[in-house]
Amino acid sequence: MEKNYNLISNGGFSRQKLKLLILQKILLNETDETHSLTGKELISKLEAYGIKAERKTIYDDITSLQESGLDILADKIGHANAYYVGSRTFQDEELYVLADAVASSIFLTKKKSDELIGKLQTLTSKYKAKGLRRNVYVANRTKTFNERIYYNINIIHEAIFSNYQIEFKYYEYSIDKKAQFRHGGELYSVSPYQLIWENDKYYLICYCNKHEKLCRYRVDRISDVSLCEDKRRSLTVDENEIVKSLKATYDMYGGDREKVEIEFDNSLINVVIDRFGSNVLINKKDNDRFSIEVDVEISPTFWGWLFTFGTNARVIGPERIVNAAKKRLKEIEGCYKS
Repeated sequence: MEKNYNLISNGGFSRQKLKLLILQKILLNETDETHSLTGKELISKLEAYGIKAERKTIYDDITSLQESGLDILADKIGHANAYYVGSRTFQDEELYVLADAVASSIFLTKKKSDELIGKLQTLTSKYKAKGLRRNVYVANRTKTFNERIYYNINIIHEAIFSNYQIEFKYYEYSIDKKAQFRHGGELYSVSPYQLIWENDKYYLICYCNKHEKLCRYRVDRISDVSLCEDKRRSLTVDENEIVKSLKATYDMYGGDREKVEIEFDNSLINVVIDRFGSNVLINKKDNDRFSIEVDVEISPTFWGWLFTFGTNARVIGPERIVNAAKKRLKEIEGCYKS
């Protein structure tokens, strides 16, 4: 008799203590506004977990969960009450947006995207969770293959917050599409200041000891990151201003920073606002064109972006940048001369 009591004490009693948690799990996972469970069905599901319950205690447990903050509502199925979870931390539309963003992000690997969407699925019922695994097609994007990017970001953040330098290797792709380290795997020693999300990619803003200047590096191209014992280099006043404004520059390709005036056809107003923000000052030239003055890095990426718009966009000042644009176009034209 004593032995049976101990079994009940160690098993049944401890399972009973879990009843509220398991009941909450069942309601969160298996109910929503179109799927509810009666008291009888909840008793049956609890029995599958080895927990005995009665109709009266189920009502009391539902009340306890409601008082704890879980939004449990009831409707009628025949003469019986049927329960379901109403509002949750995230609305359905919010979860769909998050799932689509995760699925389409080229910053995340396919494996990591699947893992994150799996976690998002736990935030809704099993019926709605299926809808979060939608096939999201985003033109001209490919997933990154760097599985360690999450860990790299954590180390970079730790270095920024604790004011230390980091070391890493940096790689690029060869013509045969194989990743290869720059400078034979030489370690880059940098003082990290900021991570920037731009065009679906993470960039590290840092002071590179080797180049003795502020640089931007693609985080998904960084490998073997480690914290250093040396404290970060302090920024000068001018460098601090540059770091703050680097979100307005173009990609990771270094170049001289210049204030330029660019003229656009009116049809490109949405492109300009998307690129430079709604606070950019618009100067109307005539009924068909407008211009803006912005700080940019004069780099291959900048020219590539500008020339995309053909005759609908052109640099009009300062003169040395206008001449640089002409030179660049002549170089491109020269590639097609026999």
